[in-house]
Amino acid sequence: MMELLPAIEISASGLTAERLRLDLIASNLANINTTRTPEGGPYKRKVPVFEEKLQEALGKNPTNAPGRGVKVARIVEDNTPPRLVYEPSHPDADANGYVAYPKINVVSEMVDMITATRAYEANVTVLNAAKAMTLKALEIGR
Repeated sequence: MMELLPAIEISASGLTAERLRLDLIASNLANINTTRTPEGGPYKRKVPVFEEKLQEALGKNPTNAPGRGVKVARIVEDNTPPRLVYEPSHPDADANGYVAYPKINVVSEMVDMITATRAYEANVTVLNAAKAMTLKALEIGR
């Protein structure tokens, strides 16, 4: 069955994906000084991996099928070695007095936040335009 408003569905998937991206950025920034996690060691920066949602329901070859938005394929942890800071009095200091902190760059996280916010705003604009066009189309039928 053909979907009535695919632009709204595509924009909604973009909104969901960018919201998750913003949540992960907020988590990264909130945990910038977390030296201990349940898994052991310092917090690891998390990044979403997006992939295109394809329209496979029509039985077409997915490589030629029109897109249906975006989805989060997985969330990846950054395995960059932690930054070591000499703090011998810290409870998580090693035998040499160094504490392992997450390797999170505040500037790059802020840039990612700005790009995610812009992408979110762009999807809201598309959603509003699709809604307005749908309302105009309904007015024609009156």
